Amino acid sequence: MIRIVRIYRHLLPIEKERIAQVQEIFRQNFAAVADYAEKIPSLLDNPIQYGYTTGLLVSETSLGHVTGFSLALYFPTIRSGLLDFMAVRRDIRGGGAGSALYEATRDYLKQAGALGLYLEALPDDPKVVDDPALLKENQRRLRFYESYGARPIIGTEYETPIDESPAPYLLYDGLDREAPLSRSQCRAAMRTILTKKYSHLVGPDYIERVVESVIDDPVRLRPPKYIKSETPATTHPKSQRLEKAFVMVSCDAHQVHHVHERGYVERPARVGVIRQGLEATGLFEAVGVKHFGQEYITSVHDTDFVNYLKAVCQRLHGKRPVYPYVFPIRRPERRPKDLAVRAGYYCIDTFTPLDRNAFDAAKAAVDVALTAADQVLRGRRLAYALCRPPGHHAERRVFGGFCYFNNAAIAAQFLSRHGTVAILDIDFHHGNGAQDIFYTRRDVLTLSIHGHPNFAYPYFSGFADETGDGEGKGFNHNYPLPEDAGPTEYAAALDKALACVRKFSPMFLALCVGFDIMKGDPTGSFGLNGQMERHIGRAIGGLNLPTLVVQEGGYSLRNLRTGATALFNGFAETLKPTTKEKSKTLNVQKK
Repeated sequence: MIRIVRIYRHLLPIEKERIAQVQEIFRQNFAAVADYAEKIPSLLDNPIQYGYTTGLLVSETSLGHVTGFSLALYFPTIRSGLLDFMAVRRDIRGGGAGSALYEATRDYLKQAGALGLYLEALPDDPKVVDDPALLKENQRRLRFYESYGARPIIGTEYETPIDESPAPYLLYDGLDREAPLSRSQCRAAMRTILTKKYSHLVGPDYIERVVESVIDDPVRLRPPKYIKSETPATTHPKSQRLEKAFVMVSCDAHQVHHVHERGYVERPARVGVIRQGLEATGLFEAVGVKHFGQEYITSVHDTDFVNYLKAVCQRLHGKRPVYPYVFPIRRPERRPKDLAVRAGYYCIDTFTPLDRNAFDAAKAAVDVALTAADQVLRGRRLAYALCRPPGHHAERRVFGGFCYFNNAAIAAQFLSRHGTVAILDIDFHHGNGAQDIFYTRRDVLTLSIHGHPNFAYPYFSGFADETGDGEGKGFNHNYPLPEDAGPTEYAAALDKALACVRKFSPMFLALCVGFDIMKGDPTGSFGLNGQMERHIGRAIGGLNLPTLVVQEGGYSLRNLRTGATALFNGFAETLKPTTKEKSKTLNVQKK
């Protein structure tokens, strides 16, 4: 099966490797303009500079070998795209890569809301092309595009030669829209294409002459020449060619950790509700969980603490869980001998239970987070680790707040081997775990927006004056908010946090998300709604960073469903090609 992947930036090692292979294929197929290949990284990274967004799609084998590419330019001012270049390796032509790439390009532009796709192709007229081999190649190419409904625009001066070589046809693909191509739409497209692509060769007078030559309304397309039908051929079955930008990782192992006692809100149904809501959006591809060794956990947690959790859970056989209730002074030589009693030595509260399955569920949650992090390294724009139990309250050597291992911190440590990481925690409660684990490091920036510790768990950390220590001084930022904070206060804190992330300029973003910031959550007191969740997703997605999202809190099932859907729909908005900078303000009235 041919896999089609979109390359977003020239940032990650895997993206750089794919782009290098694209450049090699480009030079093989377009020797006359081979220097253009060097421009591809800049096109991806600087859409505002060029005035359009570049969509680079590659076809590759299961081993990551790039077999072809398409380079499409999206012009947001006219809501149209131009297929600038498309090619496959010369030694594999005929394997379906070209069809897969063109279909994926159409999908990409349709998802962007494009009104049409334009492309250039050399003429297939024997009166214009003398070389029989070139004529045959041109005819083959136009037959291919015609099979998708893309045909040359006729009755204009677009084919006016710039030099002695024949000018290309301009083809139009309506992307399955029934509306015909209007004169105003065609003129705008021609002006944009000629200005952006040929302004170094032709002057304004030439461009205006060609644009004004579009008289027909609607614009005429050449009658089908190869496919005897006025509608696109049905020989191309509809399929999902383009790999989805978002992946969701979850597993069912969390269900073994089910505390049935009244009032325990961290329940298995949370995962199912979120998963059901997000599956309906069509944004995500589900990815199976991989298993990782315990050494990933001990890369951030003390080995003694990890070994204790494993041992105590294996020895608990009763149906009722054990809650820490004795909290001895932490002197290594005076630890309680009874493992159940010793729980208070490693815990920060009295409501996070231990049972036979707690360790296994916590280890499975770590596997979910690491699998998602691995997907980010493989070039996914966003990977969502639907973890349960949560993890952001687990510190280097203690558990608490329903958390046993710090899933996000373990995944961030995994990512930090490849570049700097920013961890942004937007759960209602302070992300004390990541703060504790990375407090003396400068390669991992930690930020948390939360209820003020004067009234909100965990009470002992999350104050604004906690900014890091040693080399990590200045790399921890807390934004404690008042108990009744609404959209206005939250948006202001979010803007400050995102400005800090931009200044740090990390390679990766790890987002700890908790839907307990929404109105009605049994553990939170903020007054945020789905509209605000969508804004949060849009604002964070606007950072344009490879993003790992790790599920933390949120205990209202209704809020979990609506909040997750709104948040990721906001993220998805940032995937649509645009060259306009997003507003950093939110016009939401506090209710």
